[in-house]
Amino acid sequence: MKATYKIKLVALTGVLTAMLIMTGCKQQSSVGGPPPATTPEVGVMTVATAPVTLTMELPGRISPYLIAEVRPQVGGIIQKRLFTEGSDMKAGQVLYQIDSATYQAAYASAKASLARAEANLATVRLKANRFRELVAIKAVSQQEYDDAGALLKQVEADVAVSQAAVETAHINLDYTSVKAPISGRIGRSTVTDGALVTASQTAPMATIQQLDPVYVDVTQSSAEILRLKRNLANSEIKGKNGDQAKVKLLLEDGSSYPQEGTLKFSEVAVEQATGSVTLRALFPNPNQLLLSGMFVRAILEEGVKEEGILVPQRGVTRNPAGNAMVMVVGAEEKVEPRVIKVARTVGDNWLVSDGLKVGDRVILEGIQKARPGTQVKAVPFGSKPDTSPAGTPQPAAVKK
Repeated sequence: MKATYKIKLVALTGVLTAMLIMTGCKQQSSVGGPPPATTPEVGVMTVATAPVTLTMELPGRISPYLIAEVRPQVGGIIQKRLFTEGSDMKAGQVLYQIDSATYQAAYASAKASLARAEANLATVRLKANRFRELVAIKAVSQQEYDDAGALLKQVEADVAVSQAAVETAHINLDYTSVKAPISGRIGRSTVTDGALVTASQTAPMATIQQLDPVYVDVTQSSAEILRLKRNLANSEIKGKNGDQAKVKLLLEDGSSYPQEGTLKFSEVAVEQATGSVTLRALFPNPNQLLLSGMFVRAILEEGVKEEGILVPQRGVTRNPAGNAMVMVVGAEEKVEPRVIKVARTVGDNWLVSDGLKVGDRVILEGIQKARPGTQVKAVPFGSKPDTSPAGTPQPAAVKK
């Protein structure tokens, strides 16, 4: 009886042990086994066309709208400087006063010579008039009358010369007050009170510049100009009809100038040393932020590409041959590599000239999971990813 009980107990213990081993294996299989395969999700952008404004960035320098170097037109000693360096001047404002004593005396002498010539003219004119009456009655000879007429013309010429001398002396006297030829801001003075200056000297006494508005002179290669004209002729881009091209500026520190300028003209010749052409733009400068000689970068509008295709740079890679390439979601939602041609950058995008068409879906996010030929789930780029996709099995609960 006891032996039978022991046999049953051993058999029951074996059955329980086997059940526990099988249960543990099932739990281990359900918890630690590999998860079922899921379709990777990628963010895509659907290709569409839109008008794209094309620009080019060129280096340039600021030039004043007007510039005048002040030089004396008569010689003498500077008596007084009548301006503050760095101030704004008006045209005609007196800048320097040159000692005018000698020019005042010359003016007075010229006026006296004119008065003497005019007095002599009155006497000779009366004599010529009398001889005209006398020659009619044969009281004087024709020769005497002709001599009187010739003397009258000579004295009239002397009066004209004296008048010109008076005018010259007056001009020289006026030149002793050196005046601003233009309105603008004056720089430093190269002469001081007591300095000797001469007429038409090489060194300027000061320089005046008008800085509102200002010119921006930029250079562009002749090859770029040919490319632009070719694109316009082929209707690849559309120019601005009747409107002056707009220009924007980037300052030396990288900041943008708040005012917008206009392109005025292009030089008619190519500089042989550099193979470039100078373009000139006009900018308002009310706050005098732009100074003469300042280096800037000008952004010029080339034209508008009516049906441009832009692809963010993050979606474009290079293949081993160096060609631009994108990954697109093609037929049966499978990834396809596509070689494209890019013309230039527009902001943080590439302008695509060939290789893509409207409706193509370019992968921008999840490229590392987008192997060529693999099937993916395409969602709009930037949308919130689905963290709990439908059909994903949840781990089984562990039985205790």
